[in-house]
Amino acid sequence: MLTGGGDCPGLNAVIRSVVRKGVQEYGFDFVGLRDGWRGALRGHVVPLGIQEVRGILPRGGTILGSSRTNPFKHEDGVQRIRDTLASHDVDALVVIGGEDTLGVATELSRQGIRLVGVPKTIDNDVSGTDCTFGFDTAVGIATEAIDRLHTTAESHMRTLVVEVMGRHSGWIALRAGVAGGANVILVPERPFDIDQVCAWVKSRFKINYAPIVVAAEGAVPKEGQMILKDRTLDEFGHVHLSGIGEWLAQEIEQRTGTDARTTVLGHIQRGGTPSAFDRWLATRFGLHAVDAVNDGDFGMMVALRGTEIIRIPLAEATAHTKLVDPSLYDEFQVFFG
Repeated sequence: MLTGGGDCPGLNAVIRSVVRKGVQEYGFDFVGLRDGWRGALRGHVVPLGIQEVRGILPRGGTILGSSRTNPFKHEDGVQRIRDTLASHDVDALVVIGGEDTLGVATELSRQGIRLVGVPKTIDNDVSGTDCTFGFDTAVGIATEAIDRLHTTAESHMRTLVVEVMGRHSGWIALRAGVAGGANVILVPERPFDIDQVCAWVKSRFKINYAPIVVAAEGAVPKEGQMILKDRTLDEFGHVHLSGIGEWLAQEIEQRTGTDARTTVLGHIQRGGTPSAFDRWLATRFGLHAVDAVNDGDFGMMVALRGTEIIRIPLAEATAHTKLVDPSLYDEFQVFFG
């Protein structure tokens, strides 16, 4: 088993449920690959039994560690993974991750490595599943932060821009923004008009209220390009996002003549105790993932569809990014800049 990509509340719940059911019902033995695909490349393997997973259900992060390692960027990456699995008598992998980690799993599955995927991301952007664990916790944390920022915004009568995670999908910004009573919500799927944003800010001040603007880190203005502080790339070719919140605050100050400040929630959204829903969903994913291993149904990903856990081909799940449904723009159009 391995956990890859950004850490996420609920990862330990998956690990726990896979091990408990696998050992107790199927008599499986488990090992964990440390730090995602990096551990698979380096042969860094640790034992995973009932004792190792005891008490980890409420813990955030992952006891196996994680990384954004892309084995296809390393010399003989696939063969090194095969060697690691063979040397430790690993018959199958349970791969827990988001679009990048599962994208690697999809290609490895095509090359004959037996594995099952479990979708994980706070961004909720993995297609094929109604929801990913970690998302509910992240939305709750962001909503609480927005609630707190309302009072300080009103105290100083200034605009507060809240930058939340969301590279390609604005699910966190939309859910937390609406739940937290934000006045403007900016998402990557819909380039925004900065003049319209400033007009909304001014209208709030006219009725003696301080505006809250929630922006996903991947939000982009209509006129221009993505705002970045750092253009270095990770092994999957992604830039390290951040900067849109600061840019918005500066633009709002210059265009409206009023004070504006930025709060970047960043990794706060990833950390801490998972919500009850995320523990429940992660546990169900783990139980069904080990069932798929037992059935020999490899190359599949477990997914939530309604209230049912189903299996879908990994290739289908990683074919595209799940974006905010366009119908929600009309439903919540009053909030979009």
